[in-house]
Amino acid sequence: MMQGKVSVTGTGSPRRPEYGGAGGGFAGGDAPDPWGVRRAENLLTSLEGVLSARVVTTPLGEVSEIHILAQSGIAAKQVVRNVESALLAQLGLRVDHRKISIAQTADVRPIETLDQEAVSLRARTRAVLFENLTVSPGSRAHHTTLTVTLSHDGKSESADAESSDTPRSRVEAAARATIKVLDRLLEGAAVALDGAKIVEGFDCQFVFAAVQGLGGRDSLLLTGTAQIRESAERAAVFAVLDATNRWTAIRRAS
Repeated sequence: MMQGKVSVTGTGSPRRPEYGGAGGGFAGGDAPDPWGVRRAENLLTSLEGVLSARVVTTPLGEVSEIHILAQSGIAAKQVVRNVESALLAQLGLRVDHRKISIAQTADVRPIETLDQEAVSLRARTRAVLFENLTVSPGSRAHHTTLTVTLSHDGKSESADAESSDTPRSRVEAAARATIKVLDRLLEGAAVALDGAKIVEGFDCQFVFAAVQGLGGRDSLLLTGTAQIRESAERAAVFAVLDATNRWTAIRRAS
């Protein structure tokens, strides 16, 4: 068993996931899935080169271990980075890289013996992944430039958006930059931002984003949310991804 060893931004252990209810432990078979373990495992097995994933949680719902079986030929460190990015972008869950173990095999069949058709379907429905967000001084005084980097199907793109240096404007700029990147990454469809704002609920702050999904002659209003953890700007990126990744997966699977 090989342990992925990469540096991680930030410190601290993962908190209780926001996508579950009461309970804990590993969920399997037809048992209840209160902590969203199966959802996390399904997400991880959709990543390139990942054949099987098992997520182990404590009784309080905190992630204690993640075991990945991956194809040989893909660097273990890259698999670890992909796992971290997917969990953060899709579930808002930051996991210490030391809790992720990678085993590699030349056998291309997953543990559950998924056939090649199922593996191909998972590959086609991979989500857009968050890579990076940087904030720098704008071209004018009291302005800020936000640069968002995303990846999809092995392709990485970045885009900038400038705004006045206020919390509300920076959130909208981060969302606009995310939309620009998505327009470059997605083929056969387009997205347009309706708006992004900070909202409060359940003693927490969230970013709420509304996006128009454009495909052919059809237009669909897509909405997404992300809890503000590290910064409101980063949550704005996740909120847009939350709104668009489900739509993207449905279009690619159809």
